[in-house]
Amino acid sequence: MKNNMTKAQYGEYVKTKVPKSPVVKDCIKAFTVGGTICAIGEAFTKMYVFWGLSVDTARLLTSITLIFLSALLTALNIYPKIGKFGGAGSIVPITGFANSVVSPAIEAKPEGYVLGVGAKIFSIAGPVILFGTLASMLAGMIYYFK
Repeated sequence: MKNNMTKAQYGEYVKTKVPKSPVVKDCIKAFTVGGTICAIGEAFTKMYVFWGLSVDTARLLTSITLIFLSALLTALNIYPKIGKFGGAGSIVPITGFANSVVSPAIEAKPEGYVLGVGAKIFSIAGPVILFGTLASMLAGMIYYFK
């Protein structure tokens, strides 16, 4: 501890040094960004249905479109700015996951396509894929043998 302070003293010291977080403002930003991403997704779904596609196909294409746009905006260094502004609101499942896959790959590009991009592309998303798959298999087995 700093200069032999007690835990209580150190806690008070830290409170004086840590800036206050504007929680309400951050929540409003997150809600706005996340809601906007979801509204864009809904607009794509409605557009695809309007073009005569089935609802299931429209939903599939909406997911693909949102993944593509998220990856493109990440590559153009726009999505990180959206994430910085919107915080947790930018981690809407599909777009946030696409961003987490593309970001390490872009950062590792100078190291080459095989040892850089290929090795680092799933450094953040890999555990999510692995444990998500294992959890779904476990849940499926429990459901099957129940």
